[in-house]
Amino acid sequence: MEKRQVSNILESLDWITVGLYLLLVLMGWLNVYAAVYNEDYHSIFDISQRYGKQMLWILAAVLLIIIILLIDVKIYVFFSYFIYGFVILLLLLVLTLGVEVNASKSWFEIAGIRIQPAEFSKVATILALANYLSDPNRRLLQLKTLLTTLIIIAIPMGLILLQNDTGTAIVFVSLIFMLYREGLPGWILFLGFMAIVVSVLALTKPFIVPMAVIVIIALIYAYSISKQKDDVKHFSLGFFTIIGIFVGIKYLFSLSILLEWIVMGVILASLPLLVYYAFLKRGAKMLIIWVISISFILFSYSIDYFYDNFLQPHQKDRIDHVLGINFDPQGAGYNVHQSKIAIGSGGFWGKGFLQGTQTKFDFVPEQSTDFIFCTIGEEWGFVGSTTVIMLFLALLIRIIILAERQRSHFSRIYGYGVFSILFFHVAINIGMTIGITPVIGIPLPFFSYGGSSLWAFTILLFIFLRLDANRRFLVK
Repeated sequence: MEKRQVSNILESLDWITVGLYLLLVLMGWLNVYAAVYNEDYHSIFDISQRYGKQMLWILAAVLLIIIILLIDVKIYVFFSYFIYGFVILLLLLVLTLGVEVNASKSWFEIAGIRIQPAEFSKVATILALANYLSDPNRRLLQLKTLLTTLIIIAIPMGLILLQNDTGTAIVFVSLIFMLYREGLPGWILFLGFMAIVVSVLALTKPFIVPMAVIVIIALIYAYSISKQKDDVKHFSLGFFTIIGIFVGIKYLFSLSILLEWIVMGVILASLPLLVYYAFLKRGAKMLIIWVISISFILFSYSIDYFYDNFLQPHQKDRIDHVLGINFDPQGAGYNVHQSKIAIGSGGFWGKGFLQGTQTKFDFVPEQSTDFIFCTIGEEWGFVGSTTVIMLFLALLIRIIILAERQRSHFSRIYGYGVFSILFFHVAINIGMTIGITPVIGIPLPFFSYGGSSLWAFTILLFIFLRLDANRRFLVK
């Protein structure tokens, strides 16, 4: 590459984002050092310890940055599907050739170095989505486009689930924010939010409670959009008739699970009649509310079945702990309980660098990886924790600003993909350490120990910065 081209890249590079990245990585390295500090190996450059190895991962990340910035941006577009296919192949191979770590078969081990393909699948998936959705002939709300988009996301998710790495698989759900920016209707986000609310209520309250919440919201919305009182009257009559039949059979008669599912099947089978009624009465909007509401009621009823039969015991224990169903500070809730003690003990200013007692005596497992934030809370206190959160917030806001100024649809879509992944990781990881989200085992970007996660987040971010640096050479 010519010197002039290199100079143009450096001039166009968003140095604010680069500065935030470098600051977060440096702080992460210092906190890995604090989390596993050993007085017998006090040098932060000692590669026999985790902090020394993290230094090597950081140096390798710098090399990756240089390579990413020197590559022509057309390569990322042209080879996006190839990169996606290659990573999918790695996800298949790791199922047979990988090594098992913490009950997850997600790692290749080469010369003592472990690489986790699932981390890089996030980059590959966003590249493939950006390429596919940036085609001007495609519209997200077209059925074919929407199904293909979901398949692109679902393939790596499914393969990662087969590796028994549920946490990393769930991260892909965050791409709904990217799809929302590209035209996904807001009501889908609302339905997603409602699914979470209904799931929590179904696990913690009697069946009648989530059903009542669904009914109330459905009636309020039906009333708000109706132009004629008869519409609401017909809607309410049919709605309560179906619910009444189901509730009556469930609570007045002692039926087996099989018979209850048969009743629900009959209700679902009646939906075509509702379609006919809707078109006959020109009440299509009421029908949609009706179908969605009944579906949510059936969904809330099925939560217990899927919870009992599809989740691993340790996953159920963690969810029970977060929801307060089963508080077990010596068992499933031990990590979170100790993490909250560590963060709370830091007070306002913190105990000081390398002065964390919870850290020194290894009370919090995985403190240099998934629970690295509790080291920040204990040693840097409220001020340090808030500073770290503000730095992440600044980075996320900066990514949105850069994404919105892109002239290329590919770059904008990719930028929002970067935002979605980073936002989910930061929110859920910090939430895990303070006990407001289930422990799903995902790293805190740029802080948690590990080469795969650091490299993946670095590649994810700097491909976007390389795309952004090229924007002024594009014609609108």
